[in-house]
Amino acid sequence: MSSTLYVIPSSLGGENVGDFLPEGTLQVIRSLQHFIVEDAKTARAFLKTCNIPTPQAELGIHELDKHHPEQELKELMQALSEGKDTGLLSEAGCPGVADPGARIVAEAHRKGYKVVPLVGPSSLLLALMASGMEGQRFCFHGYLPFDRTERVKKIQRMEEAARSKKETQLFIETPYRNNPLFADLLQTLSGETKICLAVSLTTSHEWIRTLKVKDWKKEKPELHKKPCVFLIG
Repeated sequence: MSSTLYVIPSSLGGENVGDFLPEGTLQVIRSLQHFIVEDAKTARAFLKTCNIPTPQAELGIHELDKHHPEQELKELMQALSEGKDTGLLSEAGCPGVADPGARIVAEAHRKGYKVVPLVGPSSLLLALMASGMEGQRFCFHGYLPFDRTERVKKIQRMEEAARSKKETQLFIETPYRNNPLFADLLQTLSGETKICLAVSLTTSHEWIRTLKVKDWKKEKPELHKKPCVFLIG
């Protein structure tokens, strides 16, 4: 029996799913009873806002994280093997992008299940769209190195790529480490290099601004614990 893995974008922080998910996506979500998720608690909260008709107690919700043993992926995909459509849900944004869900998608392809991505918000594309930077050529680096020496070297390499390839560089950070990362950017990058900060996207606190490094040094925005996409170009 054939089955489908639906790749479901979730909230970036907004409260009303109708503000960022089209009705067609919501209809698919409401039709599902089985989900593979990054965190069960937040997944249940998100699904509740989608007005799923199936009682929460009857939903099959299975957690996946980046440390999940390879041999246990089969258990997570049990519903798919039984011909039951399943939704893959990230903690925020799009599954498979800076997210352990890519392993489930890869396994679904190996098993021959149909994979269908649903329409919803991507913080990376929203940030790129609003940055005013090069949108033909860009590179997403995920999280930068934790070690500061390695992080500074990475920043220097990204600036060189932005300059030599005319390629926008995108990256993210754990929100409570945003301020130290931004300080490293200002200290490392040339004054003429542009930085875009896309903060709290799709929420009432959203703001997006692109300035040269020399101008950001006069601004000193507060980024602590605020979801942020960083772009340099």
